[in-house]
Amino acid sequence: MDAQFAIAGKDFAISVADKKVARSIVTMKHDKDKTYDLTPHTFISVAGEPGDTDNFSEYIQANVRLYSIRNSQDLTPSETANFIRGELSSALRSRRPYQVNILVTGFDKTTGQASLYWIDYLSAMAKVPYAAHGYCSYFVYSTMDREYSPDITLEKGLEIVKKCMASLKQRFLVDFSNYTIKVTDKQGIREIPMSEL
Repeated sequence: MDAQFAIAGKDFAISVADKKVARSIVTMKHDKDKTYDLTPHTFISVAGEPGDTDNFSEYIQANVRLYSIRNSQDLTPSETANFIRGELSSALRSRRPYQVNILVTGFDKTTGQASLYWIDYLSAMAKVPYAAHGYCSYFVYSTMDREYSPDITLEKGLEIVKKCMASLKQRFLVDFSNYTIKVTDKQGIREIPMSEL
């Protein structure tokens, strides 16, 4: 049971992922970082089966870094998302598919724009202004629909994040009290502590 959502503005993108690892009625961890940095400006957040998410994310992380070393340049967020979609698609057609839903968040240094890609476990992909995976999507999409505008600032984006977390806390059965909040922009990837919201 995961909660992850993200918002992309013109020159920044914010991603939020819960830190809880649970199976059935048992919570196994409260401090799992479900985000993986791929390049200095691109990262993914993952939801799904814990073994699959770790295995697939580490595979993607290693291959994106290998590409950077071999070619002396980083993949753009669009190229990264398409690579991930291709790998999920290949795995889906093999005997070992991954139960992984992914949000690819990145900032393209060449265009100066941030982007967000929604990818599900069936390797469907879409470039979107905001997205969510997991049960939290039933609650946060209405807030993001109402509050989002294409020209939002980082401060407004963080306000939307705060409202989404408040909505989950008030309306959702499961208590997601701890989140990883990351921002990417021209300065790179940084984590924002929950205390600063």
